[in-house]
Amino acid sequence: MKRFLISLFFIFTFSCFAFANDNQTINWVDTVWMIVATAFVMLMTPAGLALFYGGMTRTKNILNTIGMSFMSYALASVLWVIILFSLAFGHDVGGLIGGLDYIFFKNVGINDIQGTIPKILFAIFQMTFAGITLALISGSVVERIKFSFWIVFGVLWLIVVYAPVAHWVWGGGFIGKMGALDFAGGTVVHINAGISGLVLALLVGKRRDYGKTAIIPSSLVLTVLGAGLLWFGWFGFNAGSELAVDGVAVNAFLVTNTSAAMGAITWIVIEWLIAKRPTMLGAVSGAIAGLVAITPAAGFVSASASLLFGILSGIVGFLGVFVIKNRFKYDDSLDAFGVHGLCGILGALLTGIFANPEINNLGKGFLYGNPSQLWIQLVSVVITIVYSGICTLILFYIIKIFISPRVDDESELKGLDEVEHGERGFNL
Repeated sequence: MKRFLISLFFIFTFSCFAFANDNQTINWVDTVWMIVATAFVMLMTPAGLALFYGGMTRTKNILNTIGMSFMSYALASVLWVIILFSLAFGHDVGGLIGGLDYIFFKNVGINDIQGTIPKILFAIFQMTFAGITLALISGSVVERIKFSFWIVFGVLWLIVVYAPVAHWVWGGGFIGKMGALDFAGGTVVHINAGISGLVLALLVGKRRDYGKTAIIPSSLVLTVLGAGLLWFGWFGFNAGSELAVDGVAVNAFLVTNTSAAMGAITWIVIEWLIAKRPTMLGAVSGAIAGLVAITPAAGFVSASASLLFGILSGIVGFLGVFVIKNRFKYDDSLDAFGVHGLCGILGALLTGIFANPEINNLGKGFLYGNPSQLWIQLVSVVITIVYSGICTLILFYIIKIFISPRVDDESELKGLDEVEHGERGFNL
């Protein structure tokens, strides 16, 4: 049996390489990896982020919180086929938006090629990014926003905000053309979601008991489990963004893990020094901060640089959650801005400094003789912040005409699980 399995493995491996050599366009090794990477990223939203966010909310709101992540992925999946892929990756129109080449996946044939993989696989991989980006925003407004408002907002936000920004950076738009580096979503995903989450939180307003009573998480065990799934899925997120099996992908895998681990350690050390005790919530928050910061840089920086990414992201994330939020008194419920927004900005700027041409000749940062790269990164960050923030503001007031954005006081007190869904997360 053992010999049979070994033989089967070598036959499969040889076949993959044979296909790769016989066909100069589709590399089936790359294709197999990208199918796996896509599944990794898919798992991040309805499982990883859902549990990570759900465990941090109160018992009476856990299902509602999980549902916002779950439905974000469902909405993005359907809209991606209908129009989002076309707007993000269709024929460039003035550097601002994609054309309508691919609506309803028209002209996305099963034999079409994107690099060395089927184009349809590239489209599915990018779809998973849209799903998690919308879900991340929910972390800023859970426990008081109406589910109906969230659904309508999500549909419009994906069309008006996500698709254009994705096109600007990855789809042939003006940010990509000016040379901005964003390997796996520092601007497109994390800054975009973090800024929109902050604006939406300010517009919706604070939870009624925020700052008045202790808000106890329903289950930090679920949060830690969710963080582990996110960490796992992030390998597909970052290493998969190379769209191939090569040294850059392996490097992205390595620096992703290193930055996450260093972020967790840094946050724990800060807590130990300030609060005299390390918390598991702090550990997982630091890991997520490290993952966020390394995302735009994963395909451009070295392992040694990723240690610094982890340290700085742990510090910035901690300041965002415990200093900046307390100073300005806004209710970013699960710190989508404090972790994803701020660490996304940090990562984008650090990419402009540490991008190493020995890792990837497509990126050359300040430390390697290209100071203009840092300026380009800053411009891309500012553009994303302004566009995402203004569009979120406009969408909020348009939707508000038809749907009230938040539940009433009695519903908020009772809990959104029962009021919005007629269910309970736990029946103990």
